[in-house]
Amino acid sequence: MKLPARLLRCGREIVSRTVPEEAESNPVNVPKEGRMSFSLSSTMESVSEVEAVADKMAEEAGMDEDERFKLTMAVREAAVNAVLHGNDYDPDKQISVSFENTGKSLVISIADQGKGVDPEKLPDPLAPENLLRGTGRGIFLIRSFMDEVHFRQLHPGTELTLVKHLVPAEDKTN
Repeated sequence: MKLPARLLRCGREIVSRTVPEEAESNPVNVPKEGRMSFSLSSTMESVSEVEAVADKMAEEAGMDEDERFKLTMAVREAAVNAVLHGNDYDPDKQISVSFENTGKSLVISIADQGKGVDPEKLPDPLAPENLLRGTGRGIFLIRSFMDEVHFRQLHPGTELTLVKHLVPAEDKTN
């Protein structure tokens, strides 16, 4: 099956979404599987756009409300980290985002153009000295809500890949 790219509008940006060939002839039946990638400026509006795409993707994948909330919260935290900590809230810098439904997992990657981060050097939000801090819980939440979390150092920047395994419908009832 050939996978042509389809251009969609996401906020102010044109994005590319790879979809199976039969979806091109029947756009009402857009499949749940596929890949979408785009770049946005480092603004809080962009964070909201990324969160909305994640929620729609989770809904299309058939996730229940609780799992959708966890996925969108993790994606929001990752996007906020990319905008605020990675790109220092510089609207001239971009965040690059890709969403993919493999049929077995949802895979979301968010990359910034910042100085990079070493995940091993992040403070433990559960340590007594950090309990009352107003920040520092984003990565903790992301790791709690996702099945896999991977950091990759770019030069410049950091890419965070979040993976949520999809539970087949027959396994949800057991």
